[in-house]
Amino acid sequence: MTQRKKRWGDRWDAYRLRGLDPVHVMMPYLFGERTANEAVLGETFDLTEVDKYLAEKNAQNPEFKYTWFHFITAAVAKTIYLRPKMNYFIAGGHYYERDSIQVAFNMKRKFADEAEEAMAKFVLREDGESPLEQVHTYVHKMVTKVRIMAWSLRKMEYYGIYPKALADDDPTYSSAYLTNLGSIKMNADYHHLFNCGTVSFFVTIGEVNKIPYYLEDGTYELRNSIKLGLTIDERIADGYYFAKTLRLIRKIFQNPELLDLPAATPIEID
Repeated sequence: MTQRKKRWGDRWDAYRLRGLDPVHVMMPYLFGERTANEAVLGETFDLTEVDKYLAEKNAQNPEFKYTWFHFITAAVAKTIYLRPKMNYFIAGGHYYERDSIQVAFNMKRKFADEAEEAMAKFVLREDGESPLEQVHTYVHKMVTKVRIMAWSLRKMEYYGIYPKALADDDPTYSSAYLTNLGSIKMNADYHHLFNCGTVSFFVTIGEVNKIPYYLEDGTYELRNSIKLGLTIDERIADGYYFAKTLRLIRKIFQNPELLDLPAATPIEID
């Protein structure tokens, strides 16, 4: 993202949005906190092309395999880059645009009851490396360590003075938060937002299942598919903007090779 000089009223992690219309100026005061403004979307995505794409990546026998989760994380980060309102949040009664794209998630070092859980936060870079490679490298590093997160200081957050040293590693200060329930054999269409922190976009990832897709001749074939549940703060944009954002994610699933391009590369939606 293009870095701009911070002005009075900006936060250390975001730029304050100015010149808003009266409706949006009043909305934070009229409609309550983030969890009172949740809008929930859901869509099942065909993984046929993604499976081929990941199989090709893994055919090179990398030490750390590429997974659906790496792909989805990269797809969400890329989508937020190209749909900048998805990187907005409201704090202290004001609208802000985050100055970087950060995707948070929880992860276990291994799948066992006693295994420690890590909270991770991936930051998308614009250095020319593809989003998928950035995610893959980051997760590979994260699986070897576990970090304990500090609890949120809500009053300090309200006034925009939450300590940067804590927020740098706090997943509630992110562009999007992903929870991979499919990895532990669970499904859910919805996860609530948080009033603490600034995250306004939550993605719930379900299990991979085979579902029928009907062809033009009336026959059908079973394809690997995955359902994503998206929870958003409906105050940050309108329904048309969210619908177009969902179309962009769908296009990336249909054309996964788009994630081999640098993060800033535009994608035509319509």
